[in-house]
Amino acid sequence: MMPKPWLHGFLDLCLLAMLRERADYGYGLAQRLAAAGVADVPGGTLYPALLRLEEQGLALPSWAPSESGPRRKYYEITPAGTAFLATRGAQWSRFRDGVDALLSAAREAR
Repeated sequence: MMPKPWLHGFLDLCLLAMLRERADYGYGLAQRLAAAGVADVPGGTLYPALLRLEEQGLALPSWAPSESGPRRKYYEITPAGTAFLATRGAQWSRFRDGVDALLSAAREAR
């Protein structure tokens, strides 16, 4: 699982990546994050992140009925969210590759 400080830095990127695959509601996104091995994200962290994405125009909410209870607020990625994901995803890849190189060099130095 991802340490909490890291999660806060990358949660938006993870949420947008999942919304790029398909629209989903908060609890569904939390389950998908956990299933991917990223983190068990509490609602007090997840829902403010979704609201932030909504306020930034990166995710668009809509309400849909639920077969198992009250209606659900689904989120889908917007064109701005797709562009943000592409830019930040590329930045993440460069960052990850740099960290991987440093860690690999440290392992080899042992």
